[in-house]
Amino acid sequence: MSRVLIGPAPLRDIEYAYGPILQAAGHTLQYPQRTDFQTHAHLPESELLAELPGCIASLAGSEPYTRAVIEKAAAAGLKVIARAGVGYDAIDLEAATEHGVAVCFAPGTNQEAVAEHAFMLILALVRNLRAQDMGIRQGLWPRQATAYIRGTTLGIVGLGRIGKAMATRAAAFGLQVLATEIAPDLGFCEANRVSLVPFEELLRRSDVVTLHVPKTPLTRNMINRTTLELMKPTAFLVNTSRGGVVHEGDLYEALKAKRIAGAGLDVFEKEPPGVSPLFELDNILFTAHTAGIDRKSREDMASVAAQAIVKLLAGEWPEAWVVNPQVKDRFFTR
Repeated sequence: MSRVLIGPAPLRDIEYAYGPILQAAGHTLQYPQRTDFQTHAHLPESELLAELPGCIASLAGSEPYTRAVIEKAAAAGLKVIARAGVGYDAIDLEAATEHGVAVCFAPGTNQEAVAEHAFMLILALVRNLRAQDMGIRQGLWPRQATAYIRGTTLGIVGLGRIGKAMATRAAAFGLQVLATEIAPDLGFCEANRVSLVPFEELLRRSDVVTLHVPKTPLTRNMINRTTLELMKPTAFLVNTSRGGVVHEGDLYEALKAKRIAGAGLDVFEKEPPGVSPLFELDNILFTAHTAGIDRKSREDMASVAAQAIVKLLAGEWPEAWVVNPQVKDRFFTR
């Protein structure tokens, strides 16, 4: 029987979501051998190199699938890396394609979770939740007027599945919506009263800017000293996309100087972030890259990843789930 590595430690608790799918197709589940595995961390490169040989597929999390990992694993029989998620920046796609390894993701499984989380951060920032909670814990009664979001402007950077989920929720809160998107769905924008504007205009006009873009050379550090200076001093920034899209040093300076009102970060340049100057500030909120992994979305992502593995190894081609389609010919001739 062929083996499938289950990389992310949290998935052990929801084997019911993916295990039966893989096992019914004749695959066995292989979990990492380490006993001290922390659920907030991922397998390092050295352990991936030790675990993958002999596995035909990997149900992956955020482990570093570097060229070295892929070369060794592919030579030992690895054919599929299926991410239980929608991002795949930890995978060397070029190396995977060169070695005939199909890389999959799980689109359409967590956009609702991310949108809910992003709105949680937006409301907490605008209504000054942190200061109220801390004040009451200290015996104070910080009852005063707060900011509001109805009638204000939400700027959505990236109008893909998650951005669209943000736009539909924005209507319920009475927000005006601006968006910037390189490949916009014009029908969606018209139906949901979303105004498409250039990035710089969005920053100038928005009361809240929410980021929903992948990390690419084009988006890396797109929020920096220059772009932060375009924002209103009363505006808030929320990032639930990827660390590295925001230059954390520049954000620190902007928040410290009150050039923007506040920020909410679910993602960081380095995860876990360790010690950061941002932690010294009282106008920023943090969560631990949990926007997309509520209980339902985690199950859905793992299920889709397992289905992708089964289909590919059965000779099918789930086009919507494969992120390196150019590997197709080589995949089927290995």
